[in-house]
Amino acid sequence: MSDKMFLSDNETVVDAVSSAEVKQFRCLECDKTFPLKKSLNKHAVVHSGVKNFECDECGNRFARKCGLPQLLLIHSGVKNFKCDECGKLFAQKEHLTRHLLIHSGVKNFKCDECGKRFADKGSLNQHLLIHSGVKKFKCDECGNRFARKGSLTRHLLIHSGVKNFKCDECGKRFADKRSLTQHLLIHSGVKKFECDECGKLFAHKSNLTQHLLVHSGVKNFKCDECGKRFTQKEHLTRHLLIHSEVKNFKCDECGKLFARKFELTRHILIHSGVKFKCDECGKLFAYKNSLTKHLLIHSGVKNFKCDECGKLFSQKANLACHILIHSRVKNFQV
Repeated sequence: MSDKMFLSDNETVVDAVSSAEVKQFRCLECDKTFPLKKSLNKHAVVHSGVKNFECDECGNRFARKCGLPQLLLIHSGVKNFKCDECGKLFAQKEHLTRHLLIHSGVKNFKCDECGKRFADKGSLNQHLLIHSGVKKFKCDECGNRFARKGSLTRHLLIHSGVKNFKCDECGKRFADKRSLTQHLLIHSGVKKFECDECGKLFAHKSNLTQHLLVHSGVKNFKCDECGKRFTQKEHLTRHLLIHSEVKNFKCDECGKLFARKFELTRHILIHSGVKFKCDECGKLFAYKNSLTKHLLIHSGVKNFKCDECGKLFSQKANLACHILIHSRVKNFQV
């Protein structure tokens, strides 16, 4: 269809043209099309980089004035558009329309990098920032950087100390709803992420990713105090508490102090009277992992070998004690 079909910037195409052929003015920047030249000209401002309209609430700037009223609705807290599927409320109708795609199950937008699919193009574009490696949103508190502003906003809740979302199962509290939702998977018993190396299952993909480092053998995080190495930074951080001599976790029963919370939790089992019994010999243990180690004795499996004499042991601790014998002999000979 030629441009002669348009009488002026303010007039639409003749009625004879089908609705499928109406959008004829194309933006050379993003390929978006418009039925009026005037509409295209207004749209072009978006690509100019000029943002003359500022929001008094948050300071965000817009290329077009029409962006302000939409943002002000968000700040007002008024959400008049409700999803009939899940009850979620939205400030703008277009946000509800986009949200409804989630319930439709249709995901037509695919990420060429990882194959993940999305219901709308906006979600795909946000996702692509992860692969770009660009992290322009920085946390002023800890220096962590994020690819998406939403990720930074969620992260800042950690530093606020405010945890409004509580797990009804265990009482643990979370700063944001998304973290709570992720946590609830633990209680659901659903573990759909499996390690191809050992078959271990995980509720969260991130936990599987961290676990895979164990099989890689790569330990990039080293303790400057004792030289011990770790596959994950958080494991090193926990380990450093041992050297700090700071013991903030106290047992209410006996007053004993611990550097790490899990040590206190394990210690409390002693006072609880909980005993784990070996079905082979009847020996009792305060901790389940102690029983698990003990069972290796009955299994006959001896995976720990002494490099000096070749003797095998079922437990690493027993091998460590045995090695001392060789060290004492060498010292005596000297």
